[in-house]
Amino acid sequence: MTDLQGRTFTLASRASALAQVQTNGVAETLRALFPEATFTTSFMTSVADRNPDATLASLGTAKEGKALWTSDLEAALVGGQADLLVHCLKDVPTTLPEGCEIAAVLERADPVDSFVVKSGEKWMSLDELPEGSVVGTGSVRRGAQLRRGWPKLKVLGVRGNLDTRLAKLDDPNSPYSALILAKAGMERVGFSERLTSDLPGTKFPYAVAQGALAIEIRSGDAAAKALCARLNDTDTELTCAAERACLQVLEGGCSVPVGVVTNLSQDGELEIFGCVTSVDGTEQVECTVRERVSNAADASAVGARLAQGLIEKGARKILDEIRAK
Repeated sequence: MTDLQGRTFTLASRASALAQVQTNGVAETLRALFPEATFTTSFMTSVADRNPDATLASLGTAKEGKALWTSDLEAALVGGQADLLVHCLKDVPTTLPEGCEIAAVLERADPVDSFVVKSGEKWMSLDELPEGSVVGTGSVRRGAQLRRGWPKLKVLGVRGNLDTRLAKLDDPNSPYSALILAKAGMERVGFSERLTSDLPGTKFPYAVAQGALAIEIRSGDAAAKALCARLNDTDTELTCAAERACLQVLEGGCSVPVGVVTNLSQDGELEIFGCVTSVDGTEQVECTVRERVSNAADASAVGARLAQGLIEKGARKILDEIRAK
């Protein structure tokens, strides 16, 4: 291990409540593991944060979409104003800027999406909502899956931090009956009591790398890399490597409706299901790949094969139509 005595590391992330909780948690873990070093935090807004009323699609192309959350942070990392970036891995582009690398993927929380009902209402699931009820989501994937599985419902965009979205939901004058939100984020900020029910991956495949946190560092920073090695969870690294490789081959961003469900057995068999859904929900292609893996390169190869299987079944046509709009 590189000598850490007297070294200060700055952990940076977005300024949202969720990002701060996640970053402070990582900082506390590092302080316990490496008491000889100092760990500080820095929080900043992203392009997407500074444009809360704009749709993500209007702020960049599908391929650029995820960088809306990370580009400002990566500029600070490369410029030396930060040493470790704490991200929700689902928000991290599959191709990183030169000079940056993912050094750790932390143990994944439950990756499923959850149904969150308006305060005071008694509905327990999407199936119970009356015809014409409005469900809010800022995700193209979730909207596509809602239109496919629950065509009787209406989908309406909603953006903002979790507390902002919940306030919009609960406003008596708002049109929303419910929201679809990531279970992991809700639990991390202490909103578990608002989770009405989970949407199982078999009916509602989740986003690539949803529920996992990643630490990004400057390439060549040996000390930061050594710290991160203590935080990495191998099983999560492998499942997310497969998912991200699939997304990279499909050339998708946060505005492309790609869903996955991934499982890794104790004996190393990786099973990954993937689907691509048209925005209107009328078309969906699906594929599953199973193979034994022993490292991230193996897992990435499995994910790439999944993407090729999806392409062969018609995913390219769906994605090209989305990008043409």
